[in-house]
Amino acid sequence: MYLEFWGAARSTTGTLHLLEINGRRFALDCGLFQGRREETWRRNKDFPYPPESFEAVVLSHAHIDHSGNLPNLAKQGFTGKVFATSATADLCEVMLRDSAHVQEQDIAYVNKQKAKRGEKPFKVLYTHDDVERVLSRFVSESYGRAFPVSDGLECTYLDAGHILGSAIVVLDARENSVRRRIVFTGDLGRRNLPILRDPEIPDWADVLILESTYGNRRHEDISTCQDKLRQIIERVVERGGKIIVPAFAVGRSQEFVYCLHQLFNAGHLPRIPIYVDSPLAVRATEIFRSHPECYDAETQAMTDRRDDAFGFAGVRYVETVEESKSLNAQPGPYIIISASGMCEAGRILHHLKNNIEDPKNCVLVIGYMAENTLGRKIVERQSEVKIFGEPYQLRAEVAIMNAFSAHADSEELFGFAQTLAEGGRLRHIFVVHGEPERSTPLVERLRAELGGVQVHYPERGARYEL
Repeated sequence: MYLEFWGAARSTTGTLHLLEINGRRFALDCGLFQGRREETWRRNKDFPYPPESFEAVVLSHAHIDHSGNLPNLAKQGFTGKVFATSATADLCEVMLRDSAHVQEQDIAYVNKQKAKRGEKPFKVLYTHDDVERVLSRFVSESYGRAFPVSDGLECTYLDAGHILGSAIVVLDARENSVRRRIVFTGDLGRRNLPILRDPEIPDWADVLILESTYGNRRHEDISTCQDKLRQIIERVVERGGKIIVPAFAVGRSQEFVYCLHQLFNAGHLPRIPIYVDSPLAVRATEIFRSHPECYDAETQAMTDRRDDAFGFAGVRYVETVEESKSLNAQPGPYIIISASGMCEAGRILHHLKNNIEDPKNCVLVIGYMAENTLGRKIVERQSEVKIFGEPYQLRAEVAIMNAFSAHADSEELFGFAQTLAEGGRLRHIFVVHGEPERSTPLVERLRAELGGVQVHYPERGARYEL
């Protein structure tokens, strides 16, 4: 019985962990790596083993850095099942189709620029046909009910509280007389976030695969975010600027709209236009509306009152390219929420290109930006950034709000591991999905405070016998 780590090992994108039992190979997530374009192409294209050798994929949630390379896996020969919660399966249907579409659009734009310079064009990683091929492999499962993945491997999904449908993966594995319970957090959510239920914690585990996106940081209290957001919006409105919000189309966009809903309804903000400029976010919002089983009590009560948490006066969902382009000619103040969350693809690139050089405007960062992404360069306030390969001066204000993060912080991550360790059976923790400066403090604390537990920070390609 072995674990291998091939994605989100000492990094935060492209999650791919492999479990080998009884000579059979299973993938825990299969996400897109995001970073420098050449490295991104190489890392996403090649798998460590032939895809046809994978018996199944157990998916934690729908975010593209966890699900986005599934079509490529199918393209290269995978014919097994993809297990997911019902909401995750629904989200992947729109997200993976959108991923193929965005790739084709962005590659066409970049290749046009490369052709002018006489450079070799890029190729798309996968097509719509590859997406349809893998969507036919999905099997939907419910929270809290054990289901067989294969002979000797059973899975139970618990609520991770990260995005709609996100799950903590509890795997009960049997190989001859050896039995192990492996718990994979996927992306672990936070308590008291809007819309979703709080994360659950399994009763016990032998092995824990623990994300560490914010392993060195305490988040701002979610209760403080409305006042800080109000201050940011008020000062940008006063100077007639635009607020550009890069946000994941699934999860962060809906949470941000929900927060604006509360502020406007309470009369704490001037009524300015709000545009959600992402066809994917529009479709994802409809999926949010269709899965109330994932809601917390407050959001469920809103639904019972027929109060739409995701739509109110002033919010306009933009779908067509023509509408999106027209926003750039419209004077501020207004808010644009657009994907992708790390500014690596999609319509957000066009909004940044058109607005980033104007000091009246503000880029409002409400989520994590991985290393080498355009979003990270904006967070670092680099004086010049490249968009579609062309240089732009970063003159707009950059405001950062960590309170909106849907990832557990250092205390919540440690608390999750500590609770499992109290069960007395936990022997191994593998810390993943975190860059070294974020993960190392958590690794050191786990080693210092959880006696009897071996804590590993695996490199890419590392293999461990359980």
